[in-house]
Amino acid sequence: MKVTLIREEKDSGKETLSTCEANTLFEKIKSETKSGYITALREILPALEGTHARYEHIDKLPRIYPAVEYCRSKDGEHQMKHYNGIVQLDINKLSGQYEVELVKQQAALLPQTFAAFCGASGRSVKIWVRFALPEDEGLPVEEKKAVLFHAHAYRLAVRCYQPVLPFDITLKEPALTQNCRMTLDECPYYNPDAVPFCLIQPLSMPDEGTFRQQKQDEKNPLARMTPGYQTADTFKMIYEAALGRAFREMENWKRDDDLQPLLIHLAEHCYKAGIPEEEAVHQTLVHYYRQSDEQMVRLTLHNLYQECKGFGKRSSRNKEQETAFLLEEFLNRRYEFRYNTVLDDLEYRQRDSIHFYFKPVDKRVRNSISICALKEGISAWDRDVDRFLNSEYVRLYNPVEEFLYDVGGWDGKDRIRALADLVPCHNSYWRELFYRWFLSMVAHWRGLDRQHGNSTSPLLVGAQGYRKSTFCRIILPPELRFGYTDSLDFRSKQEAERYLGRFFLINIDEFDQVNISQQGFLKHLLQKPAANLRKPYGNAISEVRRYASFIGTSNQKDLLTDPSGSRRFICIEVTAPIRTNVTINYKQLYAQAMDAIYHGERYWLNDEDEAVLKKTNSEFEQISPLEQLFHCYFGPVDLDKEGEWLTAMQIMNYLQTKTKDKLAINKVAQFGRTLQKLNIPCKKSMRGTLYHLEKLG
Repeated sequence: MKVTLIREEKDSGKETLSTCEANTLFEKIKSETKSGYITALREILPALEGTHARYEHIDKLPRIYPAVEYCRSKDGEHQMKHYNGIVQLDINKLSGQYEVELVKQQAALLPQTFAAFCGASGRSVKIWVRFALPEDEGLPVEEKKAVLFHAHAYRLAVRCYQPVLPFDITLKEPALTQNCRMTLDECPYYNPDAVPFCLIQPLSMPDEGTFRQQKQDEKNPLARMTPGYQTADTFKMIYEAALGRAFREMENWKRDDDLQPLLIHLAEHCYKAGIPEEEAVHQTLVHYYRQSDEQMVRLTLHNLYQECKGFGKRSSRNKEQETAFLLEEFLNRRYEFRYNTVLDDLEYRQRDSIHFYFKPVDKRVRNSISICALKEGISAWDRDVDRFLNSEYVRLYNPVEEFLYDVGGWDGKDRIRALADLVPCHNSYWRELFYRWFLSMVAHWRGLDRQHGNSTSPLLVGAQGYRKSTFCRIILPPELRFGYTDSLDFRSKQEAERYLGRFFLINIDEFDQVNISQQGFLKHLLQKPAANLRKPYGNAISEVRRYASFIGTSNQKDLLTDPSGSRRFICIEVTAPIRTNVTINYKQLYAQAMDAIYHGERYWLNDEDEAVLKKTNSEFEQISPLEQLFHCYFGPVDLDKEGEWLTAMQIMNYLQTKTKDKLAINKVAQFGRTLQKLNIPCKKSMRGTLYHLEKLG
């Protein structure tokens, strides 16, 4: 069995892919190379905890992918060659070597353990568990089936291994890309003859609500009451509450008065609140360092601590404070919340359970949270839960910014134009025009231009079954695909404007169905930089930031009806089915766009690009019946030649004599714009614009 090793340089985006036999790998990790990067990492890691610093040589340690043997496709992307059926379980935050060895010994008790070894940090253990299909069927061959198989296998592995392990398994999303850094372990457990778990090939992803793990209650009452605080901060807060209660019992005491009476009351409250004696002394000396004698403070507090009874039995905080801290601890311990600024919605997932995806917090969820809090003895009402969830205690989350800032460096390979090449066409300008449009889409996601919208939109024109809509969908990475829609209703203008801030890419499917009366509103949407809307049930009108870029598809070629020109569209005739069954490295695709924007590359269309659009879009313009009638009876005449000077109304009156259909007079202004688009020689006069023409018959 071969595992994959990938070493990626985050700054440059370059990566090296190699494969290695499992037995060779475990021989390698028994000893370290001369560079000593793993040992250095373990030494420096304690100093890096709690900071945003990064070990400078971390990219020298390749990542090991046990589940899949990868190879490179013709395009240089990762491609699954063989699925190994190995699930990795992580046990993190161990105290040291003793606990590491204990976990390895317990994992070795199960015959399905393929390997168990110390992680790169020196304080974690990686357990590899074997799985297979029943009755000598081997393992899934197709990647889609392997993804489903691996997800179910992970859940089964957690369920079977957690009872025999002395520490909690760190639950992670069960992806084929589960990995760990190259590590050092002189005595790894390795059993190539491990008996695999048998699992029938599943047909769908498992339901996230079918499996849960309850976390043990926090043993330290101080940590339970004040989550997120360091111990010293916790004592400070409780001390301040005790001091406040002592002040209330001594109504007229002032700072310059004798400290002894205050210490008597203070010591009793500190004792009953559970503050250790030395911490109470320390806090008192900090508060009254100018007027206190350390020896006197120590003796007074010591004597009173000896006399009092019921250490830690009574809190110095009032009932409302107690409820607030207990509720905050409960919510942070049981759930993970975030406020999605794009969806304008609160999302959650349950901690320490196989719930890997965030879901909206609806009324049903809020009621469930309130009931669970009551079951834990927290006297909180629904409004208390709502107050916390609708506060700044819930962190903000912007999915598109999170994705873009995590793509890493660009490796130098042109992937944007390669994405455009998936569309077969005869337009030689397509690659460059798509490249500019893609850069503009990413630039507007980042908010680099708040004065303009991404007003240019590709239009893919081709027969049914050419996978045009599928291509539009795969432009977005899976993480952001919730921001794609092909359902835009022009009849509801407010809802259509709301889409500008709700979606990242809007596909105007069946573009030819957009009638002429809706063309003006479509142009308004394309160029609108932001939407000013009133939220449902809200009173104030607020500005909604625009994220949306547009793309369109159609089966009909005569699409463009605007007589003033259609520079806002990149019309492309698709000549064959689009190749959508490809592997796209989305991180590098968007890393290229980020790199280009960072280096100041142009992401808007200039005059030359617009001239190209005007030229290439001419074959997609729709010729109205009136224009066709005009070409039958009139022809343009150069200014230096003899012809007639006629107004648009005179031309229409003449055309009316040539047809039985009644021509609408209110179309005169639109007909005039059509004549200007045809570059008919004209001049201004008292009667209006005159066009130089000759009658053909």
